[in-house]
Parts: sequence; structure tokens; C-alpha cells
Amino acid sequence: MISHAELLELKRWNTPSVYNGWEQITCHDTGSEGFNLEPATDFMPFMGSMVGYAVTLVIEPGNRAHVTGNEGTIKQYREYVASVPGPKIVVVQDLDKPVIYGSFWGEVNSNLHHALGCVGTITDGGIRDTSEMNNAGFKALARALCVGHAWSTPVMWNCEVEVFGRKVRPGQLIHADKHGFLVIPDEDHDKLLEATRFMDSNECKTMISAARNSTGKSTGQIIEEFENAVEDFKKAARSKFAGRGEW
Repeated sequence: MISHAELLELKRWNTPSVYNGWEQITCHDTGSEGFNLEPATDFMPFMGSMVGYAVTLVIEPGNRAHVTGNEGTIKQYREYVASVPGPKIVVVQDLDKPVIYGSFWGEVNSNLHHALGCVGTITDGGIRDTSEMNNAGFKALARALCVGHAWSTPVMWNCEVEVFGRKVRPGQLIHADKHGFLVIPDEDHDKLLEATRFMDSNECKTMISAARNSTGKSTGQIIEEFENAVEDFKKAARSKFAGRGEW
């Protein structure tokens, strides 16, 4: 697992910046893998990014049969969440999709999960009590808001789930913010922070610098200098990552 210090530093970056670093070090297809394929709304964008390891849950709020005599089931689910090292992001698949009958998340569950070391959730269902969730310091990416909880209760957990077109396994590292989320393969953990730092600095020193340094220059000069900066950016990336990225 990545050290707590590195996770804190990764949290300082937005998810697109982490993606830019990840695409330089991974052998996976960065054009279709890793990120959400359907829109996910960040209902607490002012909280910035969240990063943590996935704990997974399946719910079906529209099915009343799940709540009959399920006290032991709920306890087992909570013990599972508590047993996993943090920080944790609860990834919840709602089997009622595309209908939203009710939310697993609200003031009570967000406070409880926060106490168990969870920093937020990604759910393809609904959420409610967003002001209270915000007060708990619990971030949420979800499909929509809803009014009630219906028959929301754990159905399955610690299993592979699929949310927003992306499959997520328990324990996978996730980085998420208002842009969406990125599920990072285990083998890419070690170099992720270094690559994220490098690519952000590389952009600032080359393309962004050239684009901002345009005072008193003609349009032709601006375009030429920017194109040169793009080549410098690509050369730096190729040199640093031995051509593994798209450059």
C-alpha cells in the first residue's frame, strides 16, 4: 500500500493531473481503462479530491425482501468495513439502476462510515442529506439526489462491483474529484506520485509557459513558440518514462 504521506500528497492534485501521470507509467489502455465511462456528479466539489482504497457494496433499495431479519447482515457488513485499512472509499452498486428508489447514504451512514475510516463514496444510485454529509466531512460522487431511503441495506459486499461503466474490486486505489474517478491498477502504485509531479511540472515549464508568455508577440510567433514547447514537453516525457506514455 502507498504510504499515508504519499496519499496525502496525491490528494493535493486533481484527478486529471493524476491521470496525466498514470498514463506515462501504465501498460493499460489509457483511452478506455481506469476511469468512469458514464457521468458521475460530485456533490461536494468544494472538498477537493479524495483518495482511498475501495470497499465495495451492492444494494437494491427497491426490494423490500432484503430488510427482513437482516440485523446480523448489517453487522457483518460494518465489521467488514471496519476491518479494512484506511483511508477507504465505499463503492456502491445500486441494482435498481436506472430507477432510484432510495439512498443508502444520508446523515447517519455518512457519520458512521466516517468513524470507520471512510472518506467518501462513489455510488451509481442516489444520495440524500447532502448538507449533513458535508458536515460529516464525507464526500460523495453519485448519479442523483433522492428523497427517501426505501429498503436500503447491504445485499452483498467485498465483491467486484460495476459503477458508471467501470468495474471495481475491493482494495483497489481510487482517486476522485469533480471530474470523475480513476481506479489505479496495483502495479502502478509505486511510481504514480512521482509521475504526477513530473507531468504537472513538465506542462508548466513548457506548453503553459509558452502560452502565457505572449506579450508583444505576433500570432505567428506565439504559435511557433508553442509548437516548440509541445516538442520540448514530449521529449521530456519520453526521456523520463522511456517512451511508455503516448509521447
